[in-house]
Amino acid sequence: MKQYEIDVAIIGGGSAGLASAVVVKKAGLNPLILERDKELGGILLQCIHVGFGLYEFKEELTGPEFAQRFINEVKELGIAYKLNTMVIEITKNKTIYAVNNEEGLIKIKTKAIILSMGCRERTRGAINIPGFRPAGIYTAGQAQRFVNMEGYLPGKTYVILGSGDIGMIMARRLTWEGCKVQAVVEILPYVSGLLRNQVQCLEDYGIPLITGYTITKIHGRDKIQAVTVSKVDRNFDRVIGSDKFIECDALLLSVGLIPENELTLNAGAELSSNNGPIVDNNLETTIEGIFACGNVLQVHDLVDMVTAEAKRAGEYAVDYIKNRLGKEVSDKEKIKCVPGKNVNYVKPDFINKKDISKDLIFTFRVKEPGRRKLIQFKDNNNKVIYKRKKIHVIPSEMIELKINLEKNNINPACGQIEIEVIDRPEVLIEGE
Repeated sequence: MKQYEIDVAIIGGGSAGLASAVVVKKAGLNPLILERDKELGGILLQCIHVGFGLYEFKEELTGPEFAQRFINEVKELGIAYKLNTMVIEITKNKTIYAVNNEEGLIKIKTKAIILSMGCRERTRGAINIPGFRPAGIYTAGQAQRFVNMEGYLPGKTYVILGSGDIGMIMARRLTWEGCKVQAVVEILPYVSGLLRNQVQCLEDYGIPLITGYTITKIHGRDKIQAVTVSKVDRNFDRVIGSDKFIECDALLLSVGLIPENELTLNAGAELSSNNGPIVDNNLETTIEGIFACGNVLQVHDLVDMVTAEAKRAGEYAVDYIKNRLGKEVSDKEKIKCVPGKNVNYVKPDFINKKDISKDLIFTFRVKEPGRRKLIQFKDNNNKVIYKRKKIHVIPSEMIELKINLEKNNINPACGQIEIEVIDRPEVLIEGE
């Protein structure tokens, strides 16, 4: 078995892995990127539409262009990486076992690990649609790879279930190819992706969006021929008599993304309610020296947000190796962050008490959309330590706040912070 000893192992060579590797290398440490695909870049390589890099590079790029900026930097800095390499195990003492065709089984001893494996799509099996299992059913990301990278068009007439960003982007992409998108069907009463994609991908091209409906039957035995869509009530049960029959020869599923955390669980790290690992304000998991960033931690709206978070993970890994190696933080030295009213999840899950004087970044999503809302941070004595008005909130748009808890007079003995999004008690201030 071939063995390596490095400073930081980075699992995943997408935008998060590349960005964190650059930070680690520039700090004078030795990183190694482990990527299971045949090339670096991750999911960005199949995202040929523009809209990337507005924050990171202050210009609008396609996905491959954004990835190539970091790939070039990785090569210029001489950062080591292994392609076609599958990580099969991570141990609590930060030893990695991986396999590839050239070296077989390899063992990598590290001082720190950054998890950046990204996320995966939910499939038909996760949503239990009745019917046979005909050909012509794909996830939106799978279809995106076929069209943009493999040059294969899965069908000519489509129905898209779910209004996630990839689904709406593919509706536009397939229209460009001369295909007919019969409808985008969304079980919720609002889109589950970004509003800008609803406008730019659906409304601008006259693609029907049917909200409050879902697919209740797939027609066809060998090849999909049509679907039945039905209205649902508040409990997502089918409303009798609301069925609509829509012909199609391909069905795309855009029904949510799940952080890719099998390795995280295998290492013994705990997961939170969003299926991402529990982390503190240093993006460190419940296992000392193992950090997480990007879509493996929480599904982000923009790759620029992934990149910013990954750079922080790189900085925290460097600080860990240089200043905190082997020093575990006890639960008594942490403040727990919990989601309150209309909040789905919160990152970080814990705050180290010694860091309350720093500017900390909190990210979370709401459960339900609304207008004229108030974001509140409350301690375990129900005292409001921070509040901020928000004109509009929606589950598809992550909220990010930078807060200095010490400046907001948090009690250092506080054991818990609850984040809630509630209706405003007062009228909007004019000009807000």
